[in-house]
Amino acid sequence: MALNLQEKKEVVAELANVAQSAFSLVAAEYAGMTVSQLTDLRRKARQTGVFLKVAKNTLVRRAVEGTDYACIKDALSGPMLYAFSQEDPGAAGRLIKDFAKGNEQLKAKLVAIGGQMYPAQHVERLASLPTREQALTMLVRVMVAPVERLVRTLAEPAAQVARVVAAVRDQKQAAA
Repeated sequence: MALNLQEKKEVVAELANVAQSAFSLVAAEYAGMTVSQLTDLRRKARQTGVFLKVAKNTLVRRAVEGTDYACIKDALSGPMLYAFSQEDPGAAGRLIKDFAKGNEQLKAKLVAIGGQMYPAQHVERLASLPTREQALTMLVRVMVAPVERLVRTLAEPAAQVARVVAAVRDQKQAAA
């Protein structure tokens, strides 16, 4: 069904708004997927904080102008769906990677993050990025490690004195 001019403007505005705040983008070919498969993909996208849209490439080109995703404009061809990560950078990559395992028709074509476009193979790298919770946990571990080492270092002389006193006591008991 063809869109009228007003509907096209709404799609461009919606995509531009999403692109302004998105962390990453994965564009994938979906030709051959059934409606139920696409519905399942959309459901999973909503659950993981990914904005998923099937749109004409010309509308997407207009929508990404002036955003970090302007780098993809020349690479758009064929029927594509666009997955924008809205909560954490790796969410779109994980969604497309996991869904493509069971659906061979879904093929990642490009990845964009931080104003750079990468080939489809980078979906693996994007998917392996830690979630927000994982990143915070890693940061806390890094921050706590020096404190733990300091406490151990400060406690070690007292532990050594205790071991020496125990060794002297054991020697005196053995001699007596």
